Amino acid sequence: METRMKHPLEINSLALAYMGDAVYEKHIRHYLLASGRVIRPHQLHRTATSFVSAKAQSYIIQQMLQDQLLTEEEEAVFKRGRNAKSGTVPKNTDVQTYKNATGFEAVIGYTHLLPNEERLQVLLEKSVSYIQHREGGSK
Repeated sequence: METRMKHPLEINSLALAYMGDAVYEKHIRHYLLASGRVIRPHQLHRTATSFVSAKAQSYIIQQMLQDQLLTEEEEAVFKRGRNAKSGTVPKNTDVQTYKNATGFEAVIGYTHLLPNEERLQVLLEKSVSYIQHREGGSK
């Protein structure tokens, strides 16, 4: 029995964020290993956290909005993700930062599921560059 995936706009925004979290985490892990500069597991984890934390993701999405990088559809997906009722309480950040991060992950998940690999790569690479710029150099 073959099941057909719904169009990404029909998928719950928290499910999009769930997928986006995995896609973004994988991209960052690959980026860090490919850079060759960080090799010890503890260093990898610490460095990855500077890219994948809720604070980092909130910063990224704010920069994307400021730079008008998102399409109207992507911005609508972000707002749906940001406004979704997750039922969980953030541990190490404030609620607004957590909501923005969820919206960012929803955009990544949405783009991945379209599938629009070229657009996804643009968003992922821009995400890395925003964090590198914020950190004052390349990681």
